[in-house]
Amino acid sequence: MFSFLKSKPYLKDLLGGNYVDIHSHLLPGIDDGARTLSDTLTLAKSFEEIGISQFITTPHISHYFWNNSPEIISSKYEETKLFLKNEKIEIPFKAAAEYLMDDRFENNLQNEKLLTLKDNYILVEMSYINAPIQLYKIIFDIQLAGYIPVLAHPERYSFYHKNFDEYDKLKKAGCRFQLNLLALVGYYGSEINKIANQLLKKGMYDFTGTDIHHTKHIKSFDQKVKSDSISDLKEVIANNQFFRF
Repeated sequence: MFSFLKSKPYLKDLLGGNYVDIHSHLLPGIDDGARTLSDTLTLAKSFEEIGISQFITTPHISHYFWNNSPEIISSKYEETKLFLKNEKIEIPFKAAAEYLMDDRFENNLQNEKLLTLKDNYILVEMSYINAPIQLYKIIFDIQLAGYIPVLAHPERYSFYHKNFDEYDKLKKAGCRFQLNLLALVGYYGSEINKIANQLLKKGMYDFTGTDIHHTKHIKSFDQKVKSDSISDLKEVIANNQFFRF
């Protein structure tokens, strides 16, 4: 076991100093990420240290848990941007959102302009308990409205672990897949690490993200990667350059 770990790179070393992160929670006080501007400052400094050159922060929009809106997020983004500038933090960043696909999401889709990662790409997620009943209708409606769904951390949806064909169905329905990098150091457990490696080997990931909420996540970038598909991982990490701004 020790020799296996010894042969693997540290996660932060794979970022290469020019990584573009598309999934994080750094805007303070509006979801389960940074609580204060001081937390945001600590995380932003850490981003620079682990090799992130730009990032798109993505607060949750979920009316039953985090009742955010584009207006709330945009206002908090401007406040945070000014604060980090005054603190001499130079790392460029933008704000989008991580949308929970639930029964209220259709209302967002029909009545407001969604916050995108870039162009028409939107970050979406599901409940960890079960997929929405109307999942494929929602995915269809997202595309009908002119957006491309990027599904956050598909490896973390345990209800698909015993039915791998569902991942193929999601891809065929038009979803892009975003890997949580911490899955590959075993942060979420061995089962999620296993599924992440299977998806990686099958070439199903399109992009990656840190999904950083707090300093414990940051520290995990000092761990070694538990994967035999390092070249595939490097390729998917490089795909994030598409989002450079």
